[in-house]
Amino acid sequence: MAMDGLGKSIRVILNHVRGSPVVDEGLMRDVCRELQRGLLQADVNVQLVLQLTNNVRERALNERIAAGRSAKDHVVRVIYEELVSLMGNGEPIALKPQTIMLVGLYGQGKTTTAGKLANYFVKKGFSVGLIGADVYRPAALDQLKQLGAKVNAEVYGEPGQKDAARIVRDGLAEFSEKQIRIIDTSGRHALEGDLIKEIEDIAAVAEPDERVLVLDSQVGQQAGPQADAFNKAVGVTGIILTKMDGTAKGGGALSAAANTDARVIFIGTGEHIRDLEPFDADRFISRLLGMGDLKGLVEIAKAEIKENESMDELARNILSGRFTLMDMYHQMKAVGRMGSLQKFVAMIPGVDKLEDKIDYEATQQRLDSFKVIMDSMTLREKEEPNIIKGKRIERIARGAGVEPRAVRDLLKQYNRSKKMVSTVGKDRKMLKKLQKQFAGIDASDFEGGGE
Repeated sequence: MAMDGLGKSIRVILNHVRGSPVVDEGLMRDVCRELQRGLLQADVNVQLVLQLTNNVRERALNERIAAGRSAKDHVVRVIYEELVSLMGNGEPIALKPQTIMLVGLYGQGKTTTAGKLANYFVKKGFSVGLIGADVYRPAALDQLKQLGAKVNAEVYGEPGQKDAARIVRDGLAEFSEKQIRIIDTSGRHALEGDLIKEIEDIAAVAEPDERVLVLDSQVGQQAGPQADAFNKAVGVTGIILTKMDGTAKGGGALSAAANTDARVIFIGTGEHIRDLEPFDADRFISRLLGMGDLKGLVEIAKAEIKENESMDELARNILSGRFTLMDMYHQMKAVGRMGSLQKFVAMIPGVDKLEDKIDYEATQQRLDSFKVIMDSMTLREKEEPNIIKGKRIERIARGAGVEPRAVRDLLKQYNRSKKMVSTVGKDRKMLKKLQKQFAGIDASDFEGGGE
């Protein structure tokens, strides 16, 4: 999770507020001091930190408290809302046919982001064409082709051609029937005059709907000057922040970018091609504070879980009292496609109370081992786990390269899961609630979630 340290420090502050006997000047002085320390450690701009804490103090002590809300709940809500405001929020990228031009310096993750962006639109049902206009980095076009092959997007490039604007003109003509056309441009070590001229020429030829600046979030507050410089050159309409997984400077990059006219539209949260998510300040802060993001979790599930692994099928199995190892196998594979276990768990409200007790690495290894074991089973064994005994256990263990006790551990876990599923299946109201959640969730249901 991005800015993990900031999240932990603010969660300590919120617990301090909830445990205080009264909300007064003394409490708010302590709260604001700790907020300032946490935000500055996350590299957030000093002036923005002072502005935020002044707003928190003023609102907490003087703003009228909503009916039915305690003074402590009011303080928690104020902190939450001010953090959301600090991070900024703009219009998300439109889901319509368009041309997108990516710009940025060397090493910011531009080409990888082009592949991730292509994957995002392919998942939404659009046809995508990638245009390789980086004429200086020798491996750029090859890298783009590899990414395009992964996400089912065509790639256009002209090896040896040094006129980037010409490549873009020819590429746009080649991809005239594509709904989404993404242009990967050259980078530089600094904002040199020839780079500015080149991207101005490309912008004139392409007339892109979106001119997106790709920024490495590790540059922190330097994101602001870079955004301003590129904005003057081509009129940046959006920003994608890369490497937001675990960086201590993410707050600086986010707040600096949010302080410009261009909005943050995506954040990169890992190395996998799927690790690009639309930026939503409200949901970002909710996850940061351990309040979860159930809507985001469901959206990822809808995008990643195949038809035969859907909630509807699982619900039918629960209703019929049938839950097999095959069901368990599909669920584990689906969770795996949804990202790292830590990222998945962070979307569940209240996880902050458990995070210190979870050994993510050991748990992930155990899940991976379970999948290998189940790959060594026959279809009948996965459908009828009760037949797995004696020699079958030994054969499965040999096939998976594990000890027989690992197979028995899997069967024990399956029986615990089956028992839990059976309990849910008897509760029709709970089941209907689950089905309703996966059919569509109103984000307002979870604002300030987990409280």
